[in-house]
Amino acid sequence: MKLLIKTILILATIFTTTLLIIKFSGVLTVEDIKEIFANLKSQPSYILGALIVFFLFIDLFIAVPTMTIIILAGYFIGFELALFYTTVGLLSASLTGYFLSKRYGMKVLDKLSSNEEQKLEMTNLFNKHGVLVIVLSRAVPMLPEISSCLAGACEMSFKRFLTAWIIGTIPYLCVITYAGSISNLENPMPAIYAALGITLLFWFIWMIFMRIDKRRTLRENQ
Repeated sequence: MKLLIKTILILATIFTTTLLIIKFSGVLTVEDIKEIFANLKSQPSYILGALIVFFLFIDLFIAVPTMTIIILAGYFIGFELALFYTTVGLLSASLTGYFLSKRYGMKVLDKLSSNEEQKLEMTNLFNKHGVLVIVLSRAVPMLPEISSCLAGACEMSFKRFLTAWIIGTIPYLCVITYAGSISNLENPMPAIYAALGITLLFWFIWMIFMRIDKRRTLRENQ
């Protein structure tokens, strides 16, 4: 458990650091993204679509306002195209994180701990609860990227990882892109309601899981 928490904290620190650097340097603000999208609106949709994929992909390495980009995608190119391009972008980031961590994750863990028992415990623990973590990861910023990396490092099967990703991400994208497509700059409330609603729903499900898991643990220890 200690190694898992340590790994999560290190990954969270890395992603948070990149987010703060981007935020305080002013290199890429939400207003900048809006302006770029507005300037490209008159161009063929695949150009803006490629940019959406790029922004969502680099979120694996440099934290960007993912939900804002998804909402703007729905607004500027419509529900169907936005759903397609955002799916491609998020999936490419998650798969890259998964396969990179599967290839190099154990080498990183070896540097964090030389205790084989701790590494085995971490692998077993994430494989036990990791599917639900991936499904509900959209409730917490940076958790999707962290969970993808952990899935690869902990040798979760690709089929389980992809299934959990689809269950957790596609409905989320459908709601957010649709809300963006029916919103506008004068009436952004559908997008705001959708963002708050789906986040609260994921948090509610997460809290139920934590309560059930706590009760199960108490019963096992009795």
